[in-house]
Amino acid sequence: MSTASTPPIDATTTPSWADLTAHQAALNPDLRAWFAQDPGRAARLTFDAADLHVDLSKNLVTDETIALLVRLAQDVDLAGRRDAMFRGDHINVTEDRAVLHTALRRPSGASPELTVDGQDVDADVHTELAKVYAFAEKVRSGEWTGVTGERVRTVVNIGIGGSDLGPVMAYEALLPYKAEDLDVRFVSNIDPTDVAEKTAGLDPRTTLFIVASKTFGTLETLTNARLARDWLWTELAAVGALEDSDEARTAAVGKHFVAVSTALDKVAAFGIDPANAFGFWDWVGGRYSVDSAIGTSLAIAIGPARFEEFLTGFHAIDEHFRTTPIEQNVPALMGLLNVWNVNFLGAHTHAVLPYAQYLHRFPAYLQQLTMESNGKSVRWDGSPVTTETGEVFWGEPGTNGQHAFYQLIHQGTRLVPADFIAVANPAHPLADTAAGDEPVDVHSLFLANFFAQTKALAFGKTADEVRAEGTAEDLVSARVFSGNRPTTSILAPALTPSVLGQLIALYEHITFVQGVVWGIDSFDQWGVELGKKLANEIAPAVTGDAAALAAQDPSTQALIGWYLEQRS
Repeated sequence: MSTASTPPIDATTTPSWADLTAHQAALNPDLRAWFAQDPGRAARLTFDAADLHVDLSKNLVTDETIALLVRLAQDVDLAGRRDAMFRGDHINVTEDRAVLHTALRRPSGASPELTVDGQDVDADVHTELAKVYAFAEKVRSGEWTGVTGERVRTVVNIGIGGSDLGPVMAYEALLPYKAEDLDVRFVSNIDPTDVAEKTAGLDPRTTLFIVASKTFGTLETLTNARLARDWLWTELAAVGALEDSDEARTAAVGKHFVAVSTALDKVAAFGIDPANAFGFWDWVGGRYSVDSAIGTSLAIAIGPARFEEFLTGFHAIDEHFRTTPIEQNVPALMGLLNVWNVNFLGAHTHAVLPYAQYLHRFPAYLQQLTMESNGKSVRWDGSPVTTETGEVFWGEPGTNGQHAFYQLIHQGTRLVPADFIAVANPAHPLADTAAGDEPVDVHSLFLANFFAQTKALAFGKTADEVRAEGTAEDLVSARVFSGNRPTTSILAPALTPSVLGQLIALYEHITFVQGVVWGIDSFDQWGVELGKKLANEIAPAVTGDAAALAAQDPSTQALIGWYLEQRS
């Protein structure tokens, strides 16, 4: 029996799970004492993976905890499942597919060659990459023009889910690398406000739309694509650049629209030349696709050379995860720590707090990556899960979050593990000159907050320390910080394309590790299908079909009725 189809090992029946349960019951976390008694703790629990410097020492673990978690990984055969993924076994069992986002960033000429289901995966990937790069260079150089012969100044990416969250997050993160004469906008929401706002102020003669939908059938994406096409025709006509004929309109679409899709017949029916459609494969999940042709808008913005650096960063973490022993393997250890926090310490959420403004969309990106992957209640063989799965991922950039929700993390009743992310060298090394003072490096001030927050969360402040500050006794309890709030610190030299790729790959593999322990298929997403199906069934009721309205439940009927009254 192949590794892909082997029933999952029930982690809760393993010796290591029993030992972890007993260990947790006897554990009295005390980070203050642990650090005081063990000067080598920080060094021993700090690891490097490519350019990422990761400090796990402020988590609620001892050496015994780590050893038991490593044993758990062995008991559930994490290494075997990892190897199955990398070689292309069909570990996405509910869709009978390989899981090969790691193949998207294998360098040209990688050895041994990767052949899956009779296909030369390396050749396929690099052929499509070359096509994306050639198109990106045409747009960047001005060779690609619109119907009036003017070069593209604005690219509008139309997609949703992984076809939006990945590209927009990466674009925002790598803005310092963007071509100065090009801007990219992103449309995802079917709310017509989104497409209206994103096309506002644009010149149709210099605007290029990328419609990203593998099947070219996603409701939101195709609706927005049609709205964008109507906008293009209307605005080109308004500036005298479009004749009133079907031929002229079709020609305009051909010059102002390209697609990321494999449904070439539907692409052609929309008016896009199939030669200008860039594809990817069913072994790439949407939330794992930013390094595929889905990243075409990013490749245009930062250029093929920088996009190659982006892929190189992914690959560096892939290789770390694939080859490093579990006890030094950063994604494996972080995934196992998340299992410890969820299943043994009772955490329900996980904060990601980037102290880097360019990463402001990273928590939103991770929401899809982690929650669409591991928000499951059945295992990959269809049996019920045997323990809690998934976490609610959330977060905002520091220091904004400090003035919003850190109160709950510091002094609330809920345990909220948090990942703090920062870079040593900012894109904009600015100084603040206060009256009469020497200039102060603002990034150093910013990072002082990063270091202070993890210290405060770990070590807190005791009642005696509060009293020593002269605080009135009736206020002491309000100013006590319990500490023992777990955090992981992730530092990198700078937010380069490579480092961004490393961060994304890190969390991809963290998510994978948790899925293996829980025995779930982290690569399907059936949970999104029911709502989409019902939306299609309800749509006629919302547009006035009395029979469709009558078929709804009383609550839905009443809500639609109120809506229709307001619209009328």
